[in-house]
Amino acid sequence: MIAAETLWLWLADRFQLAEHADYSTALNGLQVEGPKEIRRIAVSVDVSEEVISAAVEANADLLIVHHGLFWGGLQPLTGRHFRKVRRLVEARLALWACHLPLDGDLELGNGALLARAVGVESLESFGDYKGWPIGVAGVWRGARSDLVAGAAKVLGGPVQVIDGGPERVERVAVITGSGSSFLPAMVESGIDTLLTGEGNHHTYVDAHELGVNILYGGHYRTEVFGVRALAEELSRTFDLDWTFLDFPSGL
Repeated sequence: MIAAETLWLWLADRFQLAEHADYSTALNGLQVEGPKEIRRIAVSVDVSEEVISAAVEANADLLIVHHGLFWGGLQPLTGRHFRKVRRLVEARLALWACHLPLDGDLELGNGALLARAVGVESLESFGDYKGWPIGVAGVWRGARSDLVAGAAKVLGGPVQVIDGGPERVERVAVITGSGSSFLPAMVESGIDTLLTGEGNHHTYVDAHELGVNILYGGHYRTEVFGVRALAEELSRTFDLDWTFLDFPSGL
């Protein structure tokens, strides 16, 4: 058990939330207040009505998510938005969200954890968003087909390949979620392959004309790593129980 205020301060400091750039609708940090003390944590990628109900059933005091409540921007508390907030408040379930800080972190970040899982070495930060990295890059030498097979095994599902680059891979960037806008930056940095979640139709042409490979492993599947790693860190640091709520989108 830990005082909620102590936990909020620790999390804000760990991810530099006061300084870290993000989309204005991300609202990193505490989004809905809950109990004064935290005993059990639930973590998930998205905050849906299903996820909130599962967290309540798991007797969690705190729900940590990657994608929070306010992606739609300023909106009235009506309909499904109201239902989510009401369920959180009535259950005294705190909601804490962390978006880009949990993508680019070199220890607990989605990109770093996925990159290590597929064997990318010598990791360094990559992918600038307003002065903050949102992914990683490193060395992975071998056949493109082997990287694809390894990524599919780690992600637990098929990986779509745009084979615009070399068959022998040398340097890989990993930006989870949607990272294909960084193709030009990859070329400038000598990176031949990108592992990300999803991308736009035009990235097929972009990849072939720029001479790089893109591996699409699914937005959801590439972003389960950070919330689980954060929960493990909180469990070690504060002796808190935790559970991962897996509600894949298939996208």
